[in-house]
Amino acid sequence: MVSAKSAEQEKTLQDRQERPYQENPSGGGRHAAGEDPVKRERILDGAKRVFMRSSFDAASMNDITREAGVSKGTLYVYFENKEDLFTALIARERNIIVNSVKQSLNGNEPIEEALHAFGVKLVTSITSDYTIRAMRTVLGVIDRMPRLAQRFFTATPENGYTVLKAYLDQQVSAGTLSIEDTEIAAKQFIDLAMAGMFKGRLFGMCDAVSAESIEKNVRSAIRVFLAAYGKRSGKE
Repeated sequence: MVSAKSAEQEKTLQDRQERPYQENPSGGGRHAAGEDPVKRERILDGAKRVFMRSSFDAASMNDITREAGVSKGTLYVYFENKEDLFTALIARERNIIVNSVKQSLNGNEPIEEALHAFGVKLVTSITSDYTIRAMRTVLGVIDRMPRLAQRFFTATPENGYTVLKAYLDQQVSAGTLSIEDTEIAAKQFIDLAMAGMFKGRLFGMCDAVSAESIEKNVRSAIRVFLAAYGKRSGKE
């Protein structure tokens, strides 16, 4: 009897052999596959809708091709397999979040205002339906697909922690904050801002988090954070 792993490897090999090349329309010979950003985004949009409806295992590449309106051959030009597609989708969504929270941390704004804008945007994104579903998907397959979990958490070099750390480094250099370890401080602020919300959403104890609750959490986090790291008048 052929094992499930062997069958999957055989299918992957067959898919690779069937993938088409793209011709360079300029006449310069064949170029790298998957160079059309519009088509790539179309596939990712279709995949996002499918993954939102189904679990990772239940979602199929056929489902995604139908949802995206592309052929299976085209799909494999852009993505090697379902894991590769899921990872690319996570990277795209994370980049959207990172770019959004980066804009919040304006060095020209008072620290309280910058941290407030950052905290509200980040907590809103992390507790959203899509992010929670994605994390549940990874947790559901982590024992047999540890590589997917690793790629999920390293999909992009930047995340909320690294962005906040960079901002805190700037504030320490400017003398507005007194922090010995900005990496730990960044994690502390984010944990304070999400206190009691993330786990509640992840484990299904609440269907949604209200904007009022996020606002209350973030403002409390700022008070605690600045009480610990804010420079006080008359104190170095």
